[in-house]
Amino acid sequence: MKGPHRLRAGIATILLTTGLPSFALDTATLVSSVLSPDCLAYRVVGVCYWLYCSHGGCSVRTSVKVRHYAPDAVVSSYSTTGANPWVEVRAMSQPNAKAQAGGDGTTNHGNENNLAKFKNADVIGHPSGYLFSQFASSYGYSCPGAGRPFMPYLLSTLDPLAWRFNVPEMVYPEALIPGKREIGSRSAMNLWGNVYPRGGFLHQADDYKAAAVVTQRAGDIVTRRGQLHVYQPLLANARDGYWPAGELVESNATTGKWQELTPILSRTCAVFPHADPAVQAQQGDYAWALWRPYSCCRRRGQVFLGSTDLQ
Repeated sequence: MKGPHRLRAGIATILLTTGLPSFALDTATLVSSVLSPDCLAYRVVGVCYWLYCSHGGCSVRTSVKVRHYAPDAVVSSYSTTGANPWVEVRAMSQPNAKAQAGGDGTTNHGNENNLAKFKNADVIGHPSGYLFSQFASSYGYSCPGAGRPFMPYLLSTLDPLAWRFNVPEMVYPEALIPGKREIGSRSAMNLWGNVYPRGGFLHQADDYKAAAVVTQRAGDIVTRRGQLHVYQPLLANARDGYWPAGELVESNATTGKWQELTPILSRTCAVFPHADPAVQAQQGDYAWALWRPYSCCRRRGQVFLGSTDLQ
């Protein structure tokens, strides 16, 4: 038992040092950022039943069903093409013939906040790997996430038609009908932006909120199959005793939540929109970790008979 207690003591020490401005995002910072009990949200949620057979006959065995969140990916949303705030992966998304420049529209006019903002987006597998596995296991049995360290799931520079020209999503009902697939709402006076079309342009005077909307769009794409984008699905397949995360839905924490990484390294996770004070990045570059929920139980037999969830 000494190992888990030492690990949790170390977690507390690290958490006391977070929450400060962080403008240089590197892999070491990302790895340590997963030590967040709030983002993990570990829970025992039920019981699994297994049929175990041996030479002496068959019996039903049980195992505990748990649920927790896992950091699947780092989603960066940034203004200058080629300047991903995660420094070690910048080479993955350099400018090319179809994706150059970036930033906001400007006319040096008093109404320039009405012009469109543009953000690149990269979705890359979270590098936490072994450390997160040890952290989650200190609470009990842990479930693997879908993300693979450093795997590029979406690089907007390789998806220029959809990301820079909104083709074909500009004509989707979600993009044309007010109130469909929006982050926040007009009635609550907290509308941050629309999920569709899922590209890099939107009208939002607040740079933090613009980056958050683009981040949500990128997460929306990679957690679905068959989208008309250049990407790899960030999804795992269900199996006996393992229930992976599904499609990400805006403002719904049961499908996924966000941990801010830069310009502020947060110790907690939230969904968009949120009421927390937002710090504007000096260079227009932001990053969040996408945490998604997984349930699983330990295999204790040859045949999975089912599970019962606690109320």
